[in-house]
Amino acid sequence: MKMLEKLQMTNQCKGCDLTGADLSEANLNGADLKNANLRGADLNHAYLFRAILTQINLSGADLSGADLSNSDIRAGDLRVADLSEADLSEADLSEADLSGANLSGADLRWADLYRTILNDANLSYANLCSADLSEADLSGANLSGANLSRVDLSEANLEGANLTDAILTGAIFNENQSI
Repeated sequence: MKMLEKLQMTNQCKGCDLTGADLSEANLNGADLKNANLRGADLNHAYLFRAILTQINLSGADLSGADLSNSDIRAGDLRVADLSEADLSEADLSEADLSGANLSGADLRWADLYRTILNDANLSYANLCSADLSEADLSGANLSGANLSRVDLSEANLEGANLTDAILTGAIFNENQSI
């Protein structure tokens, strides 16, 4: 059975290789894709609510407008992925690599981004209200117009980050941190 057929039938594809697959608008709610390779896949407007995506490779994937809310994406590789306008609210992205990713306009409310790598990522106009960005690498990130109210930025690396017009009401910083 081909990997894509297995995924459609069982909503499970642990460790499978779906490099470059077209899964746009697919309903993968609750799918278990742990350790899967979806590098360069098209998942725009896909439904991945409460999906298990730990240690997944989604580098260069198109996830624009996708619903990834409440998903487990810990330690995932999402380098240069397009997550613009995606719903990542309450998702666990701790220790994931989102270097150079496009998260413009994404919903990241209450997301766990502890120790996440977001260097050179585009987070312009993203909603990060109440997210945990402690110890995250935001060096060179574009946070212009982003909602960072009540965000935990303690120990986060903000070197070279663009915070123009960002909302920082109630944001948590440690005393030596500079912005």
